[in-house]
Amino acid sequence: MSQSNNRGGRLGNALLNIAALGGTVCIILVILAFFFQITLIMFKTGSMGPTIPAGSLAVVKEIPALEVHVGDIVTIDRPSALPVTHRVTSVTPAAGGAAKITMRGDANPTDDPLPYEVQTVRIVLWSVPELAYTVNAANNPLVLGSLTVVMAVVVTWAFWPREKPRGRRNESEPQEAAT
Repeated sequence: MSQSNNRGGRLGNALLNIAALGGTVCIILVILAFFFQITLIMFKTGSMGPTIPAGSLAVVKEIPALEVHVGDIVTIDRPSALPVTHRVTSVTPAAGGAAKITMRGDANPTDDPLPYEVQTVRIVLWSVPELAYTVNAANNPLVLGSLTVVMAVVVTWAFWPREKPRGRRNESEPQEAAT
């Protein structure tokens, strides 16, 4: 087998393994989101910096508001406004299993103007700085289209039938007798 053909086969296998790993990660994220209410949020402002700077991507899990503790970083959905993610400064029980939660961004000098009365919140499990920019770029139709074309080419190239190298015989074929 020629050395360039061997390198091409290894490269094809490596690219397919990377694509398979990406697909596996996507499947795992969908399962987590569906069964465990785990989702992703992107930080657009620096109100939680330097703990969670703008451009970070965070993994969050939905929990009952009464399970929140002072010091937790939570996301609260607001009607007719973007969600807010800040650190909890106080929690008090409210009627009907709700909680009144006061929060403050780590970069802010004062608490948010009013407490939030909510049944559930999304607690930040962990975050990765700068990753939101990459995820946001992937939402661009040109990027998605380019990735689709590149992946189609890689899969086609990896599975394209190749000729057997000359000079190699198949073990199952009978050998010619020397005369």
